[in-house]
Amino acid sequence: MTSPTIRLLLADDQDLVRGGLAALLSLEPDLAVVAQVGRGDEVMPAVQAHRPDVALLDIEMPGLDGIEATSAVVGSGAACRCLIVTTFGRPGYLRRAMEAGAAGFVVKDTPAEQLAQMVRRVAAGHRVVDPALAADSLSGGIDPLTAREREVLRAAADGASVRHIAEQLHLSPGTVRNHLSAAIGKTETENRYGAARVARERGWI
Repeated sequence: MTSPTIRLLLADDQDLVRGGLAALLSLEPDLAVVAQVGRGDEVMPAVQAHRPDVALLDIEMPGLDGIEATSAVVGSGAACRCLIVTTFGRPGYLRRAMEAGAAGFVVKDTPAEQLAQMVRRVAAGHRVVDPALAADSLSGGIDPLTAREREVLRAAADGASVRHIAEQLHLSPGTVRNHLSAAIGKTETENRYGAARVARERGWI
């Protein structure tokens, strides 16, 4: 008896990376790439249209990032499990991905045969995490930022003014300043740009 085919959705904003991943995984007799998208906000419509068993998601994509897209898929109740496959093996990203409901987290330089096996394990209901990244995550400390502080820092990272951030997030300028001050203290930096940089490097935003 042959194994049932595992249907895959690939989401990555880099065409060459996405195409290469599709070519490699399609060599496996029990894996079939049924959809490819280049934006995070295209993931949920593709899941609804193509009904994949496993979605392989990059983190940094336009529209929604891979972690936000994972949260949308999991929250929808779709019978699709999400595996983060990213260049950015940061401990903070791993924690956020798992909190969003991801079934696995691996880096893009994972050998093709190993990645295929991880896909099979995810499809079978298991969780898979890159061992070295898991160890780094355990030793890297817990993200000290609140959800609102992360939100404010993301907006500040692009150089937006306090007033613009306040309008964007429907907060008062004073509240924005308070969140920025707290984030600066927690990241032990001198200003909001330094706080955003540290938080991004650690995968907290």
